[in-house]
Amino acid sequence: MPTKTLHISTADGQADAFAAFPEGGERHPGVLMYPDGFGIRPVLRDMARELAGHGYYVLVPNIFYRHGPTPVIELPEHIGEEARPAVFAQLMPLIQAHTEERTLSDADDYLRFLTAQPEVGAGPVAVTGYCIGGLVAMRTAVAHPGQVAAVAAFHAPVGAVGAESLAKLTARIHLGHAEGDLTPEALAELNQALDAAGVEYTSEIYPGTVHGFTMADTDAFDAAALQRHWDRLLSLLDGALSKS
Repeated sequence: MPTKTLHISTADGQADAFAAFPEGGERHPGVLMYPDGFGIRPVLRDMARELAGHGYYVLVPNIFYRHGPTPVIELPEHIGEEARPAVFAQLMPLIQAHTEERTLSDADDYLRFLTAQPEVGAGPVAVTGYCIGGLVAMRTAVAHPGQVAAVAAFHAPVGAVGAESLAKLTARIHLGHAEGDLTPEALAELNQALDAAGVEYTSEIYPGTVHGFTMADTDAFDAAALQRHWDRLLSLLDGALSKS
């Protein structure tokens, strides 16, 4: 599986990024994959390779590039409960500094870069993300309705997008929520906003999960939920993006 480390010019500097794509020199649909707050690391690179193996060009940007290149902070090989307080003490200022304004400015540059790659075909793209990356993915889809044909977010605070912004969505959507993140009442309210937007979507709580369930290098990992995530994500992308 070919991979590259790339640098994306933005209004505020250079964002490093990881890309994975199929062999053979053909052009493939583009997918912008936003990482969770822990950033680009082996598990995210593995997930990008997995998705690329299904026929997509996958670009994973370092969304915290303003604070330094990958790794922005040093992480243990396994992010367990003992490590989380020290890790989050370093991460929270970065997350809080990543405003909606920065998100939207960067999204313009990421999508422009993605669609200019020689391995990426013409046509719409998809955006997916995890945790804060899921919120960033949704905001990217809202801001680019003519370009983003599919968006997926997993264990992400997507309610922060707001009903007014959700009403602007045109992409097909899948939201995979952690049971520990969202009450049934909050899910109903979110889904009501998506109903009002008139978009094609699935939005569900993955049973028995806690925040971060897709990430194999954390205590939150749930193998069955990760597989459910792949099943939902691939179905979404296959339905929204043409591989011809």
